[in-house]
Amino acid sequence: MIRAKVARSQRGARILLLGGAAALAAAFSALSSWRDHHALLINASGSLPNWAFFIDRTKMPGRGDLVFFDPPPSTLLTRHFGAHLRPFGKRVYGVAGDSVTTRGRFFLVNDHVVAKAKVTSRLGEPLAMGRTGIIPRGCYFVATAHPDSFDSRYAAIGWICRPRILGVGRAIL
Repeated sequence: MIRAKVARSQRGARILLLGGAAALAAAFSALSSWRDHHALLINASGSLPNWAFFIDRTKMPGRGDLVFFDPPPSTLLTRHFGAHLRPFGKRVYGVAGDSVTTRGRFFLVNDHVVAKAKVTSRLGEPLAMGRTGIIPRGCYFVATAHPDSFDSRYAAIGWICRPRILGVGRAIL
């Protein structure tokens, strides 16, 4: 009788242990899946008002969204930001099919002023203005209201297309 109780108790402990291990494995799997599609990003730049963002890598950017991306390679960017560029975060002002034009140094998307391009960088280097025309599918005109923002108004950044996009962000702090 005592042996039967001990055997049942050991069986119950094994079942509990196996169940706990299975639950733990499922939790790690879910966390791993979440991590593959999400991230937390800390902003070191003054071009966005927030310093912490939750990034959703599965969401397609839309007008007004904050989008985080790897900037294109450029000697100008390397001189200003160093060899290890961090992801850039900008607001989407133009989407596929929108018209980007300029009036002087002002950039307009669908005839609405969204940004003004500077003539020179903070180091005094000339800045070439970015592209104009109809934004192609999968590409975006991105900018921020900050006057020193380095974004689509400059040729060194240009329109940001889907392969460079890391995800859509939501400010959390």
